[in-house]
Amino acid sequence: METGGTLPPAASLSQVDIAPDTKDWTWVLERTCQDCGLDSQAVPGRVVADILRSAAIAWQGVLGRPEVRTRPDSSTWSPLEYGCHVRDVCQRFDARMSLMLTRDNPDFENWDQDATALAQRYGEQDPAVVAMELDDTARTFAMHLDAVTGDQWLRTGRRADGATFTVDSFARYFIHDVVHHLHDVGSDFDPGRAMGWGPPGRSTNRSE
Repeated sequence: METGGTLPPAASLSQVDIAPDTKDWTWVLERTCQDCGLDSQAVPGRVVADILRSAAIAWQGVLGRPEVRTRPDSSTWSPLEYGCHVRDVCQRFDARMSLMLTRDNPDFENWDQDATALAQRYGEQDPAVVAMELDDTARTFAMHLDAVTGDQWLRTGRRADGATFTVDSFARYFIHDVVHHLHDVGSDFDPGRAMGWGPPGRSTNRSE
């Protein structure tokens, strides 16, 4: 978000509204994200649970930083706000996957993540509590992902904007969000290492 005049001090940046993210991120299912390096096409849905558990550990470190409440600039969330968002993403996607597994091609209710951040005052939440909640929601979703088998990976669901997912593509789309936001907060988390795929490096493309 652009602002006029002098920016407020870093400590008070959490009071400045951030322009909503209106981009359609489904393209990450088709090509490597040049920012975080994740190649979602190379990530089978069945290994997403393992990446999620490892990423949840990385988020504990992020949320324990002394500067966790500080926004780096007026257009970027603080690590705490990103952590709150990832916690809620885990919970939201877990609920949506449950719908996909129990109903035929369900429609997902719209979720305004930016309105949620404002309503729940992400920047004012307790980092220790957020860390505990993120760990709990991530591990719960990972457990549910581990339970998916066979043709369940092919079951479908539809977002409010018409985008359609299988459980497999839904899981891969989800894990990009978790990994990308670790990149946003400067973490060196490597999903490839979490899956045991070769030497360190952000890209999970095993052909590189």
